[in-house]
Amino acid sequence: MGELDGWTFCPRCRSELAGDHVRLACAACGFVVYASSKPTAAALCVDGDRVLLVRRAFPPFQGFWDIPGGFLEEGEDPVAGLRRELREETGLEIEPEDFLGIWIDRYGGDSTAEATLNLYWTARVVGGEPAAADDVAELRWFDRSELPAADELAFENVSLVLAAWRDEHA
Repeated sequence: MGELDGWTFCPRCRSELAGDHVRLACAACGFVVYASSKPTAAALCVDGDRVLLVRRAFPPFQGFWDIPGGFLEEGEDPVAGLRRELREETGLEIEPEDFLGIWIDRYGGDSTAEATLNLYWTARVVGGEPAAADDVAELRWFDRSELPAADELAFENVSLVLAAWRDEHA
């Protein structure tokens, strides 16, 4: 299901919208909307051969291990959002290091879930007191050789990011 599926009327003037699943437009007021993946920023906090993962407190994937991070706010710089999300979820201040890459995924386990554009960095902890907060139930450091199994990880991209990090730092 696409982001614009089910949109019929203009949110500004309530006239009928025309277009497809990628772009809708209102002939009455000129409003145009595009479907897009929602941007996120996340960090693999690394300490030697260990990486910090968080257990999700809420759906989707409640109880599964995830990489700390979250959705960027409109117009927010990705690195600023990365620092904000890590502080909110873990209580930690971080310094981003290497940009690992971009992965596309869905915010949930089925085809109706919202598409996400996920930006990942490695980071080092530079301050703060570790504490599970916001939408996190637990924080835990995992040794590179003892990472959770794929069926214990939240989103599809989490195992891909962990594998990329493990391969890059093997």
